[in-house]
Amino acid sequence: MNPVWIIQKKRDRGELSGAEIGEFIAGYVDGAVPDYQMAALAMAIYLNGMTIAETAALTDHMLASGARFAWEDDGGVRVDKHSTGGIGDKTSLVLAPMLACCGLQVPMISGRGLGSTGGTLDKLESIAGFRTNLSMEEIRAVVRRTGCVITGATADLAPADRKLYALRDVTATVPSIPLITASIMSKKLAEGLDALVLDVKYGSGAFMKTIEHARGLAQSLVATGKRMGVATTALLTDMNQPLGRMAGNAVEVNEAVAALEGRGPADLMEVVLALGAGLLASAQGGAGSSQDGARKAADHSEQIDAARGRLQQAIDSGAAREKLAQMAAAQGGDLDAPRRIAPASDLRSPRDGYLARIDAEQLGQAIIAMGGGRKRLGDALDHSTGIEMLARLGDRVVAGQPMVRMFAEAETLASVRPMLLELWELSDEPPAVGPLILEQIG
Repeated sequence: MNPVWIIQKKRDRGELSGAEIGEFIAGYVDGAVPDYQMAALAMAIYLNGMTIAETAALTDHMLASGARFAWEDDGGVRVDKHSTGGIGDKTSLVLAPMLACCGLQVPMISGRGLGSTGGTLDKLESIAGFRTNLSMEEIRAVVRRTGCVITGATADLAPADRKLYALRDVTATVPSIPLITASIMSKKLAEGLDALVLDVKYGSGAFMKTIEHARGLAQSLVATGKRMGVATTALLTDMNQPLGRMAGNAVEVNEAVAALEGRGPADLMEVVLALGAGLLASAQGGAGSSQDGARKAADHSEQIDAARGRLQQAIDSGAAREKLAQMAAAQGGDLDAPRRIAPASDLRSPRDGYLARIDAEQLGQAIIAMGGGRKRLGDALDHSTGIEMLARLGDRVVAGQPMVRMFAEAETLASVRPMLLELWELSDEPPAVGPLILEQIG
């Protein structure tokens, strides 16, 4: 292999073969390809993109760099969900136990906070004793026992991604759709899934700020998943304001528990039920390709309605809440142990008007400034901090009405308050508010 020739070929917009990509990734993992050559290839990919075939090959070889889960041939259906990240996005905590109650197995590998977005593992660690560093055998054991697990990636899962991501972070190549696709899908496919649903977010609190960029990423993820033999769908969802009312760690766990008790915010439950119903329908194999279009669409609609009913029943019966408690216990945690929440303080509207804009990314940065997220990799978190949005886009508010509730110690409020005062924008006329779920891909 000649790494320089491969870099030049991609730099000149040539299409790399699967063998060329595989040799380069294998060389990078074993040290034969140095960081500076990998950085050069990553920049060429960032600038020139990749075809669907190239992206699938990159994903496949990153997947092949490490271990994969081997499951018993017991007829079980393994599924997962991945979100591209947002403020207040606690859907994994609600959805995983609901799916397990519907007979699916959910070996969910999750991550920590990235930039202004919160991390599922950080939220779960606000549960007393909860372990997020399970081994592969422990993951299999928890899935066998409870039907679902949420934990971090082990060191032997997709090591190529771990090395490459750290390099992308310092070479300004993170926002590349092929590299994002390979990073996400190499970890998810290592779980040995039958079906995968993706929540691709767009807006001020999302990694992808525009609908067009989010749609491009969703199409790449779905095409790669299907090419790799996994039933894959994606939803485009709005992240111009937090999902639910709470954003933080312990406060989001509490809101997730409330959702499993039937007291969830309407927007959170809309996304949870849409993602879960799509997964259940995918796991059932769809309506059958031999049917005509109208019949197939009607059957699919019936499947979705039935799936939503099953998911809702898991909440109404109390089974989903109990399933989350079982999963927590299997991972060393106590869901019912009290979680400390910092003292509350409100910010109020300066005038009458309509809530026209929320800077969700700024809200995430405020949580980091309160200690609820990391400024540096090794920072310890204060899980008790957070924010509650008391108004939503399009709401009519009056002067003096509480808009944001902060959960933080008094000494941190002075530094955070100015950030939050710039968080929202009021208008004299009602703003146009788009749909929460824009479209489904795949």
